[in-house]
Amino acid sequence: MSDTNPTVTETERREEIPEEQPLSRAKAREYWRRNVRLIAVLMTIWFLVSFVAAILLAEPLSNVYIGEIPVSFWFAQQGAIITFVLLIFIYIWRMNKLDREYGVED
Repeated sequence: MSDTNPTVTETERREEIPEEQPLSRAKAREYWRRNVRLIAVLMTIWFLVSFVAAILLAEPLSNVYIGEIPVSFWFAQQGAIITFVLLIFIYIWRMNKLDREYGVED
């Protein structure tokens, strides 16, 4: 059994389904520039939390406590991992938004 309606012409069927327009070179460059900038910002945040706060500032932050745990230990054990997972969700959210803006979403 055919799903097509015999009264709908081929032209009308083509008009119902929007054709995807390929990105121009300039738009593609801008899309990837913004993607790489987002990755750089998120990786910088992760570096600051996991390396700077957990390692370089470990001694000064060891005098600051969250409950009974020094902040430097917290950053090294949980903070970097939690931050990384949050950054993954932020990346997904921002890339979906960017994909919609440039019309390249799934």
